[in-house]
This record gives sequence, C-alpha cells and structure tokens, in this order.
Amino acid sequence: MAGTSRLGFTDKLRAHLELLDPVTWISVFPSIAVGAMASGMMQPTVHDFLILLVAFLMFGPLGTGFSQSINDYYDLELDRVNEPSRPIPSGRLSEKEAVWNSIVVFCLALGSGVSLGLHFGGGRGLVIFSAIAIALVLAYIYSAPPLKLKKNILTSAPAVGIAYSMLPILAANAMFSEVRIEAVWLAGMNFFMGVALIIMNDFKSAKGDEESGLKSLTVMIGTKNTFLVAFIIIDLVFAIFSWLAWSWGFTILFYMVLVGLVLNMAIQVLLYRDPKGGLSFMQHAVDDGFGNAIGKSEVQEHNSFLRYQVANNLLFLINLLVAGGMIGVTYM
Repeated sequence: MAGTSRLGFTDKLRAHLELLDPVTWISVFPSIAVGAMASGMMQPTVHDFLILLVAFLMFGPLGTGFSQSINDYYDLELDRVNEPSRPIPSGRLSEKEAVWNSIVVFCLALGSGVSLGLHFGGGRGLVIFSAIAIALVLAYIYSAPPLKLKKNILTSAPAVGIAYSMLPILAANAMFSEVRIEAVWLAGMNFFMGVALIIMNDFKSAKGDEESGLKSLTVMIGTKNTFLVAFIIIDLVFAIFSWLAWSWGFTILFYMVLVGLVLNMAIQVLLYRDPKGGLSFMQHAVDDGFGNAIGKSEVQEHNSFLRYQVANNLLFLINLLVAGGMIGVTYM
C-alpha cells in the first residue's frame, strides 16, 4: 500500500481515468443518438456533429464520470468488501485526489451545460442546462449523505434512470429542435428500462449491501423475485412501445417490437429458472464480444444478468434507434 503513493504520472492518470469508470460512459450514447435522430433537424454539418460530441462528453465522461467518482469516494468502506481493486481502496488514489477528480469533472460538465444553454438560448437552452444540472445533483445525492439515495432501491433506481436514460434523450432532442412529444415517450420508456436494469445490476454488490444495511431489492426479496420484478417492468415497456409504434403508424416497428418482446420473454424464462447459470450459451459474448463494454463479474447472479443485458440491450436499443429515426423522418 505504501508504494502506491509513489506511482508514476502515467499510472496516476490511469487511476484517475479508472475512477471515472469509462465502461459506464457508453450507456448514454444511444440515448443521445435517439434524441438527436427524433428531432429530424440534425444536419450533416461540422457544427451539428460538434454539438453531438459535446453532448456525449457532457453526459458521458464528465456527467457519468462524476457520478462514478463521487460514488467511489463515499463508498470507500463498501468497496473494500465489494471491489477492493478500485483506485481508492487499492491505494492508487488518495481520498483527496478523488475529491479533486470529482470537482474537476463536475465543473467541466456544468460548464458544458451553461455553454450549450447560452448557445441555443430560450426554452431549448433551458432544457439542455436543466438536464445536466439535474443529472449532476442526482449523481451527488445518490451517493452522498444525508440523502444517499442508493440506500434504498425505491430512490436509487429512479435516480439513475432519470440521469442516465431519460435526461440525455431530452437534452439531445432540444439541441436540434423543440422537444418532440414522441421523444418524451421514448425518454420515458428508456427511463423504466434503465430502472429495471439497475435493479438487476445490484446483484454484484448484494453481499456488501447486506452487510452495510443498504436496501437493494436483492437484499429485501431475494434473487429470483428481483429478476421477476425487473422482467415485469421490461415486458411492460416493450408492450407500451409496441402500442406507441402502432399508434404512430410505424407498422414495421410495431412488429419488430413484438418480436423483441417474445424473444425477451423466452430468454427471461431461462434466466428465471436458473438465476446463477442461466443463458450460459451467451457467456462467450460477455467474455469476448461485449466484455469491455458491460464489464465482468465474479458473482454468479450478476454474471447471468450481464449475459441477459447483452440480449435485452440489442433487442431494445435497436428498436429505440429505429423509432428515433422514423420519428425524425416525420418532422423533416
């Protein structure tokens, strides 16, 4: 441990980057893409692509990075049990260095929101600035006392769903047009999908949560019931999605979503029957195909969830992106 204070510049930089947990940045990109596409107004210009890049940096490396950094700082004792190799518990970063990490990315994220808000102005600018400001506040109170939303799944999952899944869609949509009502629907569905996935993601820290008194759903009702609750939410999202596609006149999308629902339910049955070893035929996709994007786990139930996440994300996000594109075409 003592030797870690003498880490070289490159190793320190790597530790700071790891504290921001780059694997989580990816999750906001589909949301930003869907919001931009649904506007129907994005043009193939340098300006618009730069705006899209700034949006990703604001919600990804900066916004999401802040949430991960501040979470690691306040969860130091918990991470000594659940993830001892993380930068702070491993000693590669001091607590003071972690604080400076979170301050820097917070300021950069908020500064980006202010800049974009002023650039667009009016109601659209207000939506963009409010989106990142709310996301940053939620990221802080999620981990920090006295609120510490992560103590209870009834507050933690909605907070993450709003910050990660809903607000990026609305902000990206506002960057290119007035916020479309269809984009609001997509943001709402993405919110509930995010809630369901966060519920299952807590499998990885169930042991530490139980020891520290955190009320994750897994701790309160057990693994199989947690899967069941998440599956019900996911299937309802697919069902509402199919109804919306039909009401919007997107017949092809309607059938695509229905197929996605049926396949999802079939996969869910396999996983519910075997929470620890379910979907083992997809392990190769996790290890070699998507491992760097969604992470890996030593907890059997969480590893099963990661296998499910690959299938669910493909089924849902493809349909979400197609919906964004179809909506955008109607506004061109």
